[in-house]
Amino acid sequence: MEDVLAGAIAAGWLVAGLYFFRFWRRTRDRFFLLFAISFWIESADRVALALVPFASENEPLFYVPRLMAYGLILLAIWRKNRERR
Repeated sequence: MEDVLAGAIAAGWLVAGLYFFRFWRRTRDRFFLLFAISFWIESADRVALALVPFASENEPLFYVPRLMAYGLILLAIWRKNRERR
């Protein structure tokens, strides 16, 4: 059951990434591209968690991609707010 939920979460992250990628194709704004990449990293992380037996979210191998994804979101927000000045 956990694998099914992990797959559903991964699919949700993937769709969210595609949604932002579509906006990036239309506007060429890096904000949307960084968000898309972030969501795709999250999706890949969830897939990896589901495929590796006895994996835990607390292991650095699976925590680092999540940290990178949230870092990209923070970078996108910081860059977007910096452009206005």
